[in-house]
Amino acid sequence: MKTCRFLTAVLALSLGAAGQASSQDSPQEPGSTPALNLELNALDTSDKGCRLTFVAANELSVQLDKVTFEMVLFNAEERVERLALLDFKTLPAGKTKVRRFDLANIACDNISRILINDATECSGEGVTEGACIRQLKTSSKSSVRFGI
Repeated sequence: MKTCRFLTAVLALSLGAAGQASSQDSPQEPGSTPALNLELNALDTSDKGCRLTFVAANELSVQLDKVTFEMVLFNAEERVERLALLDFKTLPAGKTKVRRFDLANIACDNISRILINDATECSGEGVTEGACIRQLKTSSKSSVRFGI
């Protein structure tokens, strides 16, 4: 009888843990804030200079018709090397897109950090003012630091 209760308790704990694991693996938990995720995926030397590759995932509940970020590129001495406006164009809700930008006359190994200064454009039906910066989450797969 005790063995039966013990096995029932173990089974209940196992099922509860499995349920918790599956809810934690969901991309967005209920109650969490939707985000615009921007990953600096790669920097590659191109014929023009340096090619930046970004992965943008719009987890907001609205389509972004036009998104432009002002980015500041710093050199190895932490001095501003360049300011650039990068137009990410349309980012549909719930969709991930890859965007590439060729920056002329700059060597990739000269870039130590990229700072997003502002979202100079963030438009779409139902998009609140400042949403592209306020709900932006950044990450980097390269050795270059990337953030807000």
